[in-house]
Amino acid sequence: MATRIIQLAGALLGTLFGFALGLAVLRAAGDIIGRDNGPAFLTAFVVAMFLFGYLAIPYITIYPARLAAERLAEVGAGEFALGVAAIVVGLVMGLLIGVPLAQIGGLGGSVAPLVVALFLAAMMLIITMSKRDVLLPWFANMLPGGRQGGPTNRVVIDTSAVIDGRIADIARTGFILGTLVVPRFVLDELQRIADSPDAMRRNRGRRGLEMLSALQRDAASPVEVVEASYPEVAEVDAKLMAYARDTGAAILTNDYNLNKVADLQGIRVLNINELANAVKSVVHPGEEMSVRIIQEGKEAGQGVGYLEDGTMIVVEGGQRYMDSTVPISVTRVLQTVAGRMIFAQPRSDSE
Repeated sequence: MATRIIQLAGALLGTLFGFALGLAVLRAAGDIIGRDNGPAFLTAFVVAMFLFGYLAIPYITIYPARLAAERLAEVGAGEFALGVAAIVVGLVMGLLIGVPLAQIGGLGGSVAPLVVALFLAAMMLIITMSKRDVLLPWFANMLPGGRQGGPTNRVVIDTSAVIDGRIADIARTGFILGTLVVPRFVLDELQRIADSPDAMRRNRGRRGLEMLSALQRDAASPVEVVEASYPEVAEVDAKLMAYARDTGAAILTNDYNLNKVADLQGIRVLNINELANAVKSVVHPGEEMSVRIIQEGKEAGQGVGYLEDGTMIVVEGGQRYMDSTVPISVTRVLQTVAGRMIFAQPRSDSE
């Protein structure tokens, strides 16, 4: 209904404008358009402007306004404020440059300052939005009550963490607070892996893309894809650290080397493997339990079993209990880079 009303209004305005403009053209044309042809020319001109007003007005008013409203609805409060600030800066720059331009006089002196101000405002908006991932944290610090240093609540996801798959389950629980950020260069790397001629790499890449879809669908935290690219940086790990430094974000990974390099650079790291080790059952020397021996150990006579959380238990003298459950007593617990290992021996009552 609103569209039809605006179309009718456009048709009316087109008719009035066409009639006035047609009369002006007839007066300016003089004898070029004969007196007998004048009414036909004016009628054709008015009809053309009527049709133009009726058909074109939605594309000039309704559709751009609707598109702008949809885009604004998708923009966060920080991005909106940053965009407004960029436009204001551009207009101020245009005002400063427009003062000497206005001295030109005439039509150029009247139009040039306005054109320059609008051009600078548009350019400032485009440039600012292209660098919003870097500018938003800084802009937040400048606002009253904004963050005064320290890490943000943004967590940038490494390719290895996406392919690993556990990130989807962790995000579903709500333990990750803040926004999960997937940079464009991580998506590009996943796409390259998914298109690899090697079947194993291809499967890993496709699993990573499936995990991202699961994250966007099920994660308790919002998932945001950012267009950060860092073309001057070659390696994806280096891009991740550059993005984390620029935005104050943490890196979510299970890559041991990336973890260490990021730590050296003062970047906060959330390591999935460390989280998995931290939530494993706490076992102390002298504790008693039962375990099923499923394989031989490295040393003679040893048997190996596992707890439900995957913790390895090495049972001295447990080889003779192969494929059976035996009561054991913990003798020592060893924490390694790969995880926690438990050493035990069969209880005396199991002999």
